[in-house]
Parts: sequence; structure tokens; C-alpha cells
Amino acid sequence: MSAPHARHGIVSVLAGVLLAGTALAAPAVAADHQAGTGPASFTAQTDQAPAAVVFRGRVIAHPALNVRKTPNTKYKPIRSIPYGTVVDIKCKSNGEVVDGNPRWYLLKNGGWVAARWIENINGTPPWC
Repeated sequence: MSAPHARHGIVSVLAGVLLAGTALAAPAVAADHQAGTGPASFTAQTDQAPAAVVFRGRVIAHPALNVRKTPNTKYKPIRSIPYGTVVDIKCKSNGEVVDGNPRWYLLKNGGWVAARWIENINGTPPWC
């Protein structure tokens, strides 16, 4: 075998040894590693519950927005919220169409409000 071909053969053998050594060492490293440790640990990232997002909106109805038991205007309001008040929203649903908008928001502290009269502050809430 000439020198250039011999060098190619040696490089191939060395690469194979390195790859085989890496494959054999990987289980030993994994066995020694404790789950949930280290910055790249998948367990550490999924053990904790994600921070709850509180969706907020500002009342834009003058002089106030009526809060209702159901997402429609057929029943009397259970309370009202003054213009400019920031409210916490739990989720959204379809209901009676109010000024062209069928969406209603369920408030965190109870009751439904027509989404037409809420200006979203930090995104739209999920569906109920």
C-alpha cells in the first residue's frame, strides 16, 4: 500500500474508534446523570407548571359595562363595571351578537361581558 492510501486507512480506523467510543460511553454518562439537573434538563423544564397568564381588558363602554349571568342580554345585569376599569378575563365564548360582535368574555370573578365593550390589553383569552 502506498503512503497516501495508508494514511487514508488510518484516518478511517481512527474515526471508527472515536465513534464507537462515543457510542459506548453515552449510556455510562446517561446512567450517572440525575434527571432534573443541569441547565439543559428536559425534566427540570417540565416539572414546573407554566406561569398562568392573566388576560386583561379595559372597559370601553360609557358610562359602564353590564355584567350578566349568561352571554346574552335577555336577563337583567347582575352588576356593572365603570368605564376605564381593568378586568381579569378567564375565557371567551360565542353568545348573542352585540354591535356585530358575537364574542363574550367570562370574567375571573364571575359573570359575562360583551367583548365588543372590552379593549384587550395583553392578547385575547382562550376559548372556554
